[in-house]
Amino acid sequence: MSFIEIKVLTRDAATLAALVDMLIETVAAGGSVSFMHPLSRQAAEGFWDQSLTAAERGERVVLGAWEGDALVGTVTLLLDFPVNQPHRAEIAKLMARLAHRGKGIASRLMRAAETLAAEKGRTLLVLDTATEEGASGLYEKLGFTLTGEIPDFALKPHGGLTGTLIYWKRIGQSR
Repeated sequence: MSFIEIKVLTRDAATLAALVDMLIETVAAGGSVSFMHPLSRQAAEGFWDQSLTAAERGERVVLGAWEGDALVGTVTLLLDFPVNQPHRAEIAKLMARLAHRGKGIASRLMRAAETLAAEKGRTLLVLDTATEEGASGLYEKLGFTLTGEIPDFALKPHGGLTGTLIYWKRIGQSR
C-alpha cells in the first residue's frame, strides 16, 4: 500500500464528489450506513453537503484518508451533544473504498478520530455497527467495549432487518 494521509475534510467540489462516490459504492456493496440501495447521487450529495456544513459549524469533524489525490476512506466524529454530555463524541460513517479494504485504512481513520476527540477534551467515544457484516471485529481490536445488541434496528441497504451492536471506549484524561 502506498502512503495514506489522514486529513480533516472541507467542502470543495472534488472532495464532495469523492465522498458521494464512496457513499454510493458503500451502500451498493451492502454497507449499513443509514441509506438504502440504490442511493441516488442527489441524496448522497445532500447528505455530504449537510455533513460538511455541520463540520463548518464545529458540530462534527469529517476525516478523510487520501492516497495521493484519491479519497479512499472517511469517518465522521460527531461532537454536537446536549450540555450535559460535553465529554463524549460519537463515531459515524466509517467507510473505505472497496478496492482499499483490508489495508488498515479504517484503523488509521479510527485512531485519528480518537486522537482528535481527546484533543477536543472528549473522554468517551460511542458508536454502533450492524450485527450482520458490520465492523465489530475492528472496533474490538481497537479497544471498544460491546454494551449490547438491539435486534431489528435498521433495514439493510438491499432489504431485510439487521440488529445493531453498541460500543463505547474511554479515551484521553478521565474526569
